[in-house]
Amino acid sequence: MGAEAREVTDAEGVTWTCIQAFAGLGNSPEKQQAARVEGADEVQVVCTPSGGARSRRFALPPDWRRMEDAALLAAIAGGEEG
Repeated sequence: MGAEAREVTDAEGVTWTCIQAFAGLGNSPEKQQAARVEGADEVQVVCTPSGGARSRRFALPPDWRRMEDAALLAAIAGGEEG
């Protein structure tokens, strides 16, 4: 797991920058666990848009950076604002 961001652009031309929540905390097992979704093999991901829309937060598999753009955009569309 790392703090690398991933960018994806939706059909409206909005570029979303996505990063795993808590990725900047470090690599200790306790800090890595903070990003995990309790009871699931998923991590919290936050995507911030380039325009005036609000950030989205949702859970994805740990290998989310390798997802196809369409799948990531679908997760963003269904994500919780905030």
